[in-house]
Amino acid sequence: MSFSVETLKEHTKERLTNEVIAWFTTVRSDGRPHSVPVWFLWEGESVLIFSKNNQKIRNLAQNPNVVLALDNTDDGGDVIILEGQARVLSSDEERPDTTLPAYKAKYGAEMQEIGYTPESMRQEYNQVIRVTIDRFTSQ
Repeated sequence: MSFSVETLKEHTKERLTNEVIAWFTTVRSDGRPHSVPVWFLWEGESVLIFSKNNQKIRNLAQNPNVVLALDNTDDGGDVIILEGQARVLSSDEERPDTTLPAYKAKYGAEMQEIGYTPESMRQEYNQVIRVTIDRFTSQ
């Protein structure tokens, strides 16, 4: 199914807004998938992910194709998978960071639990990934 925000059910929008973890899959240079859990901010047509400079950033430099999958609920009956193209925003661009109000609202408590503030997290998670969604699957 091609992606359109208008076609999403309210339950799906609620999960995309409130789920804490998504599995983010990129493609290594040798073609193998690389999946990691990430915090994410759904923005309707795109998703923001803040990252350290690590394997997923290296993968995106050579292949922008990605998948985001929300954790399974209801024994596999509530699957949400987003496919798209990701790019790491350059430091020249105006780009959001972990002090973004919506991100602080969603993850502020989690940041505090692991000893971060939005400002300190911005220093370490300074790579900004924007995923433009072009395909959506749910059950």
